[in-house]
Parts: sequence; C-alpha cells; structure tokens
Amino acid sequence: MRIPAPASGGLILSYRCPAECRHCMYGCSPRWSADWIGNGDLETILAQLSRTIQPSPFGPRAVSLSHGLHFTGGEPFLNFELLCKAVEMAGAMGIPSTFVETNGAWCATDRVTLDKLGLLREKGLTGIMISVNPFYLEFVPFERTERAVRCALATFAENVMVYQVEYYRRFTDLELRGTLRLEEYLRLEGITGFIRNVEFFMMGRAPYSLGGMLRVAFPPLPAGRLLDEPCQPPFVRDWHNHFDNYGNYVPGFCGGISYGDCRNLDELIARPLTPGERPVLDMLMREDLRGLLGLAGGMGYVESEGGYLSRCHLCVDIRKHLASTGRFAELAPAEFYDHIAQEGREPAGR
Repeated sequence: MRIPAPASGGLILSYRCPAECRHCMYGCSPRWSADWIGNGDLETILAQLSRTIQPSPFGPRAVSLSHGLHFTGGEPFLNFELLCKAVEMAGAMGIPSTFVETNGAWCATDRVTLDKLGLLREKGLTGIMISVNPFYLEFVPFERTERAVRCALATFAENVMVYQVEYYRRFTDLELRGTLRLEEYLRLEGITGFIRNVEFFMMGRAPYSLGGMLRVAFPPLPAGRLLDEPCQPPFVRDWHNHFDNYGNYVPGFCGGISYGDCRNLDELIARPLTPGERPVLDMLMREDLRGLLGLAGGMGYVESEGGYLSRCHLCVDIRKHLASTGRFAELAPAEFYDHIAQEGREPAGR
C-alpha cells in the first residue's frame, strides 16, 4: 500500500477555535493548545505540496471545495498574521486555487471584515469558504455570518463558497439574529428538517455529543452490521486530505489518525507502507474496519452494547481506545481524543 500524493487538501494552522461545535470532525475547541504552525514547518510543507496540488477544474484562479489548497483550523483568522504569511508563501510557490475556510466569528464590523479580506486578496488568496450550519450558530451570531458572506462577495466575487448554502437560506428565511442553541433549532426544524438536503457526517465529535438527539435519523447498529460497509468518502484518496500544525498528514476527514509526517511528504509518498510499520494505519488500509476491530479486541476493546451510529463512530471509538494505550504513533494528534468526547456528554450507546 502507498500513501497517496495529495492533489488537494487543507493546511490546519492550529486546532484552536472560538467554537466547540458538536459535529466537529477534528475536535476543535477554544481549550486546545494553540500550537500554531511554525514558519519553518509552514515553508517545508508548502514547498512539497506545491509539487502535488492541482487547480480547480475551472482554472488556477478559481476555487472549488475539493480542489486546490485551503487554509483552515480551528479558526485560521485567530492568527491573522500567520494566515497572511501562509497565503504569501503559497502564492510565491505557485500553489493554485487557494482559499481560506472560516466560521466568520471575527466579522464584528464591515470595516474589519473588508480590510482583512482585501489584504488576503492582495497577498494572493484566490477565494474563501464560509461555514454555515446549526452547530456554528450556537457560537457565531448569524449577523456575523451574513456580514462574512456579503463582504466576501464584495471582495472575491464568484470565488465565494458557502458551506452549506441550504442552511444559510433557511436561517435567512427564519430571520435569525444572534446565536441559537441546537435544541432550539431542532424545535423549529425537526430532525428531518435538520438533515434535509444537506451533507452531514456522523464522525469525529458528533457521535459523542449528538447521539441522543439524532438516533431517529441514525439508529444504532451493532459493530458487525457496519464492518462491510465502504468508507464514504473513501479512507485512502488523493483529494481533500489535511496537513496539520504538528506535521500530520491526515486522511480526508478522519481526525486523529496520520499517514505520517507531511514535513517529509516527498519521502512518505515515494515508498510503500511497510507491514507492521504503523499497525493501525496498516490494518485500516489492508483489512479495513474488520481488521481494526480485531486488533483492538486483542487489546481489551469491548464493543458497545448500545451499538454505533455510523461506521465512522465505530472507527473513532476503536481508535480512541487504542490511543489510550499510548502505543500507536499514527493515532495523532493525541489531544484529538481528549476533545471529541465533550465534558458532560457521554458517547452514544455507552
């Protein structure tokens, strides 16, 4: 098995975020150590990505969700100076279709928002993606989200993505202001309304914080019913992977596991994975979730009697157990596993 050369992806500047969303794939939180990526690592990683990242199908000065390179977190605008430096470096190296991902919490006034977005455009940023959903709405006043979208359109024109635009339309129609607890939003929309026409993954923190609410939409299943389902999206892929501030090459949306050190990306993708070199990664790539469950069972993992809300829930729960042993370097960053099960919220099925 070979580690894929990344054709697109996101550079995580830090996992620190002003929000602690209940669905977060990467366990981001204001309680994370900031640990912003250093300038040396930033340059090293970007230099190697410049040889693999491919542009949007619409060209290098256009953006699309799973093409090019995006700067993300956490919330990258928490360290605006570092974000500017990353954009400048990527531009100087010719990396195409660059954009920043943000929740818009920092958009306090039009002037601040327009000034920062304008400076990023001057430094070479191609576009922006603004995150909108009921989880961010618990932390980000909707008027700041609206301001982020309006100012982004004025700055980047057609190179603005709203993810997910369906929620933006719903919140606008509801004339929402301020923040809103998820429980209140579910009373307005109901469970079926919540997941209608939107993309939602029951992974990362979601099974641990939303299991009780969303069991109607995600009925628990025993582990055996999930073992032969395919990963959606695929675990091993060359598109929309991530590279974090600790040097981890993160497969897709699968927080808490690392292909290896992206500071040595050229070497990492040049040679096959040696069997036994990274046992958890090796098991997932060769024998899939069935093999991972077998590995964990031999190390004391007990399947939940309450079942699992998704294949991803089973995978992350197994990895959480294995990470607690401290034996697997590929289960990184270790802090991810401390932050996915939020205080006061028990895992679904436990």
